Amino acid sequence: MGISRFVLLVFTISMLASPALSDLVLSKVDRRIYLTSHIVRISSTLEVENAGPETVSKVLLAFPDLQAQNLAYLMASPHEAKAKFKVSVVSFPIDVVKPEDMPPGVTFYSVSLPQGLTVGASFTFDVLAVFTHALRPMPEQIGQADIQLVLYQDSAYYLSPYVVKVQSLSLKLPDSRIESYTTLESTKVQGSEIKYGPYENLPAFSSSPITVHFQNNLPFTIAQELVREIEISHWGNVLVTEHYKLIHGGAQSKGEFSRLEPQARENVQGPSAVRYLVAHLPPRAHSVYYRDAIGNISTSHLRGDSKKAELLIEPRYPMFGGWRTAFTIGYGLPLQDCLYESEGRRFLNITFSSPVIELVIDTLIVKVVLPEGSSDISVAAPFFMKQCQETKISHLDIVGRPVVVLEKTNLVPEHNQYFQQWEEVRVAIQHVHNIICQCLATHDKLEASLRDLSRTGEVQACKAARKSTDGLLKELSKELKPLMTFLQSSPSAVQVLSKVEELVAKERELLEKLMAKHSTAVEAYDKKSGARDIESRIALQQQKITALRQEVDDLLEFIDEI
Repeated sequence: MGISRFVLLVFTISMLASPALSDLVLSKVDRRIYLTSHIVRISSTLEVENAGPETVSKVLLAFPDLQAQNLAYLMASPHEAKAKFKVSVVSFPIDVVKPEDMPPGVTFYSVSLPQGLTVGASFTFDVLAVFTHALRPMPEQIGQADIQLVLYQDSAYYLSPYVVKVQSLSLKLPDSRIESYTTLESTKVQGSEIKYGPYENLPAFSSSPITVHFQNNLPFTIAQELVREIEISHWGNVLVTEHYKLIHGGAQSKGEFSRLEPQARENVQGPSAVRYLVAHLPPRAHSVYYRDAIGNISTSHLRGDSKKAELLIEPRYPMFGGWRTAFTIGYGLPLQDCLYESEGRRFLNITFSSPVIELVIDTLIVKVVLPEGSSDISVAAPFFMKQCQETKISHLDIVGRPVVVLEKTNLVPEHNQYFQQWEEVRVAIQHVHNIICQCLATHDKLEASLRDLSRTGEVQACKAARKSTDGLLKELSKELKPLMTFLQSSPSAVQVLSKVEELVAKERELLEKLMAKHSTAVEAYDKKSGARDIESRIALQQQKITALRQEVDDLLEFIDEI
């Protein structure tokens, strides 16, 4: 099927490379579309093959303009076989681009690969695309006791300007009730999952529209506006206040609302009505409250353990499609959980978005109120947002407190990341990487001194080289210590810290083995041992050194991706 009006509805991929895009091939495409809530997540595993004459370093992800309008979150990361979808620590840079000689009505994003794809080579990576407002209620109005049905449209084929050797698609639904779905060749239904494919050797720009009409009673909870105020208190607390303007974005409620029927028959409340919300707060959250314009609402419940605190929020009335409500939640956090000091600067490290699960936010405004007198203020975040500053006058203030105002639209739970400190973490990891590389260069000098020893027999020169490298390694160790202390104290580094610590530990183990080999060789030469005897004595040590060096190189490659 050629390019048609359906191109405006489907998720596509193409490549940006030199000299010709047609030299690139998609060897395998595996798409998984999760329709299990009102947020649509498309997780794709792409295997790219370079069939051209030159190295390729960029990959284009392309979305029809109409679909791109609802694209809330996009991430490309190394392939993980057992992953479903998650916010990966390691992600590849993505930029909006406008390549030439491409079909109109398509938005392109350029993904930078961790290293160039050489001729004949292939590379597999994962792409997570998260969309809001992508499900259409059908019918658009339902009664108080009716179930909610929704419509989703896409393509069974992965629209691409290249030949796709093998591709498959699966759609995962909330339950097994499916009103209708498009049937094509190689279509299977297994419970709540619809599978299309595999399809082989599809020409460029192939598409095959599909429509799925299914039951989805999960509440379509949308915050039309959320204003978060994070105030750093002078008295050892961080005070968080969140003002919500909520709407149920599902099928509109029709007919009169009856308060008697829900009390008599619980199911008449409406299967898709919002009866409660769940917010995952930090584990040491305290002084939690929940209120609206009338006053405090006592139907909230807080429970938790050492890992998290869960706040169950129950509105004054069940929310049906199209209904709105406004409320405020607030809580306090110990200052030491969010604030730390490094190299004379103080850093606030706190999550950016709402703690309410599966919430779409049309507009989020975050106001960070800093202590009076704060200066040299900067913000680091893993995604783009508007920034400005204002001043807040509070009690006992003289000139007022600086307020950093951050604003972003179209947010999903994947945006709820620490908005301060990833840039500092990235820079620290890069410094660690550079120091380890310098250590390895020093190792090489030590190995070179042993080769000179075997050639010249000059023991004193070899000992002098050992002494020189000892001094260099001590200086590098001093540089490494504050960096590791910073990473170990940073919540933003927690997921990658284990790999960095493993890298440092492996380099130290490698150094110990290398020093032992050096001592063995020098001692043997002092005793006038023969060449074969010396080689046999250090052979086992050399095997361990070779294996450790490979492990260090692999870890350095992982750090390079970060």
